[in-house]
Amino acid sequence: MSSTAFRNYIDGQFSEPASTFDSIDPSTGLPWATMPAASIADVDRAVEAAHRALRSGPWAAMTATARGKLLVKLGDLVAANAGRLAELEMRDTGKIIRETRAQIAYVGDYYRYYGGLADKHEGAFIPIDKPDMEVTVRPEPIGVVAAVVPWNSQLFLSAVKLGPALAAGCTVVLKASEDGPAPLLAFAELVSEAGFPAGAVNIITGFGHDCGHRLTSHPLVARVAFTGGPSTARRIVANTAENLAYTTLELGGKSPVVVFADADLDSAANAVVAGIFAATGQSCVAGSRLLVERSIKDDFLARLKRKAEAIVIGDPQDPATEMGPLATSRQRERIEAIVAESVAAGGRLVTGGARPVGKADGYYYAPTIIEAQDQALACVREELFGPVLSAIAFDSEAEALALANDTPFGLASGVFTSNLAKAHRMARGVHAGVVWVNTYRAVSPLVPFGGYGLSGLGREGGLDAIRDYTRSKSVWIRTSDDPIPDPFVMR
Repeated sequence: MSSTAFRNYIDGQFSEPASTFDSIDPSTGLPWATMPAASIADVDRAVEAAHRALRSGPWAAMTATARGKLLVKLGDLVAANAGRLAELEMRDTGKIIRETRAQIAYVGDYYRYYGGLADKHEGAFIPIDKPDMEVTVRPEPIGVVAAVVPWNSQLFLSAVKLGPALAAGCTVVLKASEDGPAPLLAFAELVSEAGFPAGAVNIITGFGHDCGHRLTSHPLVARVAFTGGPSTARRIVANTAENLAYTTLELGGKSPVVVFADADLDSAANAVVAGIFAATGQSCVAGSRLLVERSIKDDFLARLKRKAEAIVIGDPQDPATEMGPLATSRQRERIEAIVAESVAAGGRLVTGGARPVGKADGYYYAPTIIEAQDQALACVREELFGPVLSAIAFDSEAEALALANDTPFGLASGVFTSNLAKAHRMARGVHAGVVWVNTYRAVSPLVPFGGYGLSGLGREGGLDAIRDYTRSKSVWIRTSDDPIPDPFVMR
C-alpha cells in the first residue's frame, strides 16, 4: 500500500473514504498512491451538498460578478500550480511531463474566460403583444451538474464543464476517472483555496457500477456532462431516464486527416505525427485515419516512418521523452489484439506494431503505422485510443471526402492543401464538429467543441456553453391598475 493517499472533496471538506484502491504508475506498472473509492452514500452526500448550496447559503446568494471573480482566481491558481498538477498527471497517467505542463498552464485561461463571461450572460425583454403586460426572460442555473471525465486531459476536460457551469450559477459534483484521478483530487485544494463556498464544487472518484451509476441517475441531478466512450455513454443515457437530466456527451472518434498532393508535405507530416503520437495517441481528437493522395502516398508514408521511428520513448518525467506509456495494461492488450487482427486481415505494417525494445516495465507500445487497402480493417473502424495510425490512399477529392465521412464518428478532422477553394469545399463537406485546415489539435476557450454521430451530443467551449447550463424563466408583470375582470361575468 502506498504512503501517498488522496481523499474525496465533499461539501467543502476532504473526507476519509470508507474504502480505497491502488493507483498504478503506467511507467512502472506498480502502485504509487491510494485513491478513495466513493460509495453510494458518498455520492449522495456530495449531491445533497451541491443541492443545498444551489438553493441556500453563500453560493445561492452570490452575484454573477462575484462568481466570475472566483473563477478568475481559480484560473490564476491553476496556472500558478501547473507544475505540481502536471507532475501528478504524469505520475498517475503516464503522460509526458512537458506535455502536461504546457496543457495545464493553458487550462487557467478557460477559468478566466468563463469568469469574465459570468456577468455578461444576459436575459431579455420581450415586446409582448398585450398592452398591459411586461415580460422578461431570466436565465437561471439549471441545477446540480454531474460532470464525469476520463483520465486523459482531465484538467482541461473538467474546465470546459466547470467553467460554464459555475459561471451560470450551477453547483457541480465532478467524478474523476478511477484511472489516474490524482490531478483532479489535488485540484480540489485549489477550489478550496479560491474560496468557493461549501457544496459549490465537489470532487470524487470511484467505480462506475456504484459511484458513476448513482451520480448520473441521482434524482437531484439536473444535468450530466460526460466525456468518454460510446459504451459508457449509452449506460449514462439509460441512467438519466431516472432523473430526466439534460445530457451532453463528448465521445471521441476516428478522426480523418486528409493530405492532398499540393500540401506542404513537411508541415503535414509534422501535424500527422503530432495528431496521432502526441499523448501516446490517447486523445479524443487523435488523427488516427490518414487519407493521403495516391501520387504522394509512398513518399509521405516514408516521411512518417522516419519520424515515428525517431520518437524518443521513455520515462514520462524525463524532459527528453517524446512519448510515454499507455495509461493501463488493458488498453495496451486491446491495441495489441486489434493490430494483430488488422495485419492478419491484410494490413501492411509500415512500422511499430510491438512493445518497444528495452521497455519491459510499464505499458509502453511503439508508434505504429498500418497501410490499409480499404476501411474494413478493425484498426480503421475502431477507436484504439493509442499510437496507431491507419493509412489509406485516395485518387480524387470526392473519394477523399467519401472516405473521411465513412465512419459513425465525427468529432475532428484535418485537411492539408495549398488550394484555398479545395480547403473550403472539404471543410463544408466533412461531417465533423471540428475541421482543422493546415493545422491540427488547436483549441481555445472561445471556440465551441463537439461532434457528430457517435462522437456525441452538444458542444463545450465558447459563449453558448453557459446557456447550456441555464434554463429560461419567463416573468409576466401586469402593468394596469384596473382590477382583473371577473372571468364569469359576460360583458
